[in-house]
Amino acid sequence: MDLFEYQGKRYFARHGIAVSPGDVADTVDEAVAVAERVGYPVVVKAQVKVGGRGKAGGVKLANNVDEVREHAVNILGLDIKGHVVKRLWVERSSDIAKEYYASFTLDRPNKTHLGMLSAQGGVEIEVVAEENPEAIAFLSIDPVEGLTLATARRWVAEAELDDVAREQSAELLVKLYECYTQGDCDLAEINPLILTPDNKVHALDAKVTLDENASYRHPEWEEFRGDEFEDPREKMAKEKGLNYIGLDGTVGIIANGAGLAMSTLDVVNQVGGTAANFLDIGGGANADVMAAALEVINADPKVKSIFVNIFGGITRVDEVAKGVLEALKRVSINSPIVLRLDGTNALEGRALLAPHLNENLITEPTMLDAARRAVALAN
Repeated sequence: MDLFEYQGKRYFARHGIAVSPGDVADTVDEAVAVAERVGYPVVVKAQVKVGGRGKAGGVKLANNVDEVREHAVNILGLDIKGHVVKRLWVERSSDIAKEYYASFTLDRPNKTHLGMLSAQGGVEIEVVAEENPEAIAFLSIDPVEGLTLATARRWVAEAELDDVAREQSAELLVKLYECYTQGDCDLAEINPLILTPDNKVHALDAKVTLDENASYRHPEWEEFRGDEFEDPREKMAKEKGLNYIGLDGTVGIIANGAGLAMSTLDVVNQVGGTAANFLDIGGGANADVMAAALEVINADPKVKSIFVNIFGGITRVDEVAKGVLEALKRVSINSPIVLRLDGTNALEGRALLAPHLNENLITEPTMLDAARRAVALAN
């Protein structure tokens, strides 16, 4: 579960990590009230789970009440990469002398925790890794041993953080590691971690992903779910037990297997289209699953065509075909469907579909052909 910035900062604060004073606002008047309470100047920030907020106009400095009101009006309702802003975080502006980067995540291949620290913060870590990889100090942490203050001190020295920031940063990193492990995070990232002109270190941003598998240990996480503005498509899919992620394109996608679903998104993009979703139905492509999948995709008004991409291994293609036909009896589909069916019992599956093919139910022999047809129909 990804947290909004304000949720991440509250999570950090519980573990003693210094963050900028601020509060959330759902209306312009609430934004003004927060600004008056924390003191000017303030920064008005869009709360969406996507990067690039600043470039999209979702982060603005305000020196007085009129500027807060102006920015709140402009940012609320703003569309940032398909995410509509419904909530703001208003915080006291911080003077910045230096920007650093710090994060912890799981190193699955090595079965350890991985820390990343850099004296170059404020930009995407992927950019730093590509342009100046030696600027990132990596730390492999044995989960049994954990992160000690002594190790953190060596780490900040290796990362070449400014001398005046090292002790505070080392102490903060130990707290961030505790937040990451005790808080059951998949990712705990601060970018930027700042040094102020008066030599204070604190987290200016927060990116936190919680491990849903640990939710039984954290009843308090319900407050995060309650604060979420859930995508109605994803909510419907979750209720139907589907592995679905909503995107912003026009080609609805159904595939069996996460790898095939991701490949399908890539191929649609390759031939000039845009995917409306990621939807993996796994091995259970029966009538009930297909009907549920088609119902979810059909509820998305942006979808102009549906690409069903099935490669049968354990899944039999003739059973998939029966599922599609049965699903079409249950769901009135608004968009044409293009099917690519291959693998176990593919010939039998195609034969079952053949009498039912028309301009709204089409089969293609290959994934590339099907992607091209689906994109052409969407356009």
